[in-house]
Amino acid sequence: MSQVVVYSSDYCPFCIRAKQLLQSKNVAFDEIKVDGKPQVRAEMTKKAGRTSVPQIWIGDTHIGGCDDLFALERGGKLDALLA
Repeated sequence: MSQVVVYSSDYCPFCIRAKQLLQSKNVAFDEIKVDGKPQVRAEMTKKAGRTSVPQIWIGDTHIGGCDDLFALERGGKLDALLA
């Protein structure tokens, strides 16, 4: 199974939804919280090219945010990426 990394914030409803989807699929993921950590957020922004959370990677592939993750699920492509 590919390593999954989620940059998130505690109070972000999109972060919660994305993590719930991954948990419903029994996917283990590394969560990196950006709350009160401007250097961590800057690192995420540099890697993702986006400032919003969540930002999700599956292996070396940047998925994007919550909407992007759910679009992959709706399109039947998420499981293949996770394998």
